[in-house]
Amino acid sequence: MSRRGGQVQRVIRWGALGLAVLMLVAATAGDADARGKRGRNKAAAPSYAPAQASIVVDANSGKIIQQTNADSIRHPASLTKIMTLYMLFERLESGKLKLNSELPVSAHAAAQAPSKLGLKPGETIQVETAIRAIVTKSANDVAVIVGEALGGDEPSFGRMMTAKARTLGMMQTTYRNASGLPDDEQVTTARDQALLGRAIRDRFPTYFNYFSTRSFAFRGKMMRNHNRLLGVVDGVDGIKTGYIRASGFNIVTSVKRNNRYVVAVVFGGPTARARDARVRGLIESHISVASTVRTTPPIAEGTAMAETKLPAKPPTPVRDPREEAIATSSGGPSLGSTEPIKPVAVKTVSVKSGTRMAALSALPSDNRKLAPAPANTASVTTVATVKSSEPLPPPPGAAPGILGVLPAHEVKAPAPAIVASVSTEHASRAARGGWMIQVGAFPDETNAKERLTAAQTKAKEQLGKADPFTEKVAKGDRSLYRARFAGLDKSQAEDACKNLKRSEIPCMLLKN
Repeated sequence: MSRRGGQVQRVIRWGALGLAVLMLVAATAGDADARGKRGRNKAAAPSYAPAQASIVVDANSGKIIQQTNADSIRHPASLTKIMTLYMLFERLESGKLKLNSELPVSAHAAAQAPSKLGLKPGETIQVETAIRAIVTKSANDVAVIVGEALGGDEPSFGRMMTAKARTLGMMQTTYRNASGLPDDEQVTTARDQALLGRAIRDRFPTYFNYFSTRSFAFRGKMMRNHNRLLGVVDGVDGIKTGYIRASGFNIVTSVKRNNRYVVAVVFGGPTARARDARVRGLIESHISVASTVRTTPPIAEGTAMAETKLPAKPPTPVRDPREEAIATSSGGPSLGSTEPIKPVAVKTVSVKSGTRMAALSALPSDNRKLAPAPANTASVTTVATVKSSEPLPPPPGAAPGILGVLPAHEVKAPAPAIVASVSTEHASRAARGGWMIQVGAFPDETNAKERLTAAQTKAKEQLGKADPFTEKVAKGDRSLYRARFAGLDKSQAEDACKNLKRSEIPCMLLKN
């Protein structure tokens, strides 16, 4: 063979090898959801090969059709953004934001790793544009913009997301950021994500339609949805994909076909293509056995249920309604169950600006006049107030909507001067304990109740028999709802705060 002929053969061999490498890289390419541009994902995907996790739920009946490692702990990656959008849809539903509301771009949000829109600090983005960018582009900068708008800062928003997860029954899920970018402590399970996929559709059927958006144009650039099953697999109408190196390729998929409705979840795909093939196979194999009739109730948040009310004259024998709420956190429905979640029984008390709370203090023994007590004190919670010329201070370190971690410390309350009527239930708890704790202050009472539920779940031993309540504080044209537990002794209160602080739930000791 001539020398020239040998050179030609070597060129051909190297060219063939290069083509094979390119084909391998292309096969492992996938989402750029939460870990930089596609080039970085191509190299990352082959290094992750855990046992896959999956679950298929019949959303009409609530039954589990298929599951493999459904409760193994995984990183959600950009599936995180499902909860970010859940929180945003909730704010839209309440009227506190509108689709054309402008959200500011911070330097922190602009600095997020791709995938992103590339927004600059000081710019703004409309809520509806933000939704479309998160659904299609899986933009990390936009997810952080939403988190900061709703929570004040991203860590606080992560705590809000975690509290929301608990109210939905997602007991194995913890959020630390709004985007799903790598964080060792941001974890979930396939079962929890299936529950969230069902809940967001049940709660927000109109806003859920955004998850079927197949492409999105922004500043002249067209962006295609990373969920490549849309328009390909019959009945698929959402919802989200995700990828980081530590999780592999993940997906939550909603499918409605011939009156059947299933939610399928896959974690740990080695490539986007393999993940899609896996979830597609699960859908085709199991949707035929799903129910055609909706028999299970919509997924509901624990605190969104009707509050348990104390009866005027409880029957004998009587079980304290609070025990029902405690049973929910300890021995209630199993994960993924469709049984209704029993809420923590929460009272709401109101305090006007310029007053101090003294509802749980012992009644004075002097001759000052008391307001007449209600005829039925067992079913009415009343508030005792003390007039003061001092303005009502906010909780130390608290700000509206900001859920910072507060240090556990004792707050000395002045002795009451004038006390209104006090329910016999609260008086007995005060006599037994004498201490309270505060676990947050919020502009929305729903958020305060969610915090009470999350706190009682995290500190069942100390708060299992405590009395949860919200306290409305009005100052000018602004109101805050303090989330508090009463009926504790000092050691219980201190232990509860230590426990809650480890779970990044703020806690403050208060002497009744």
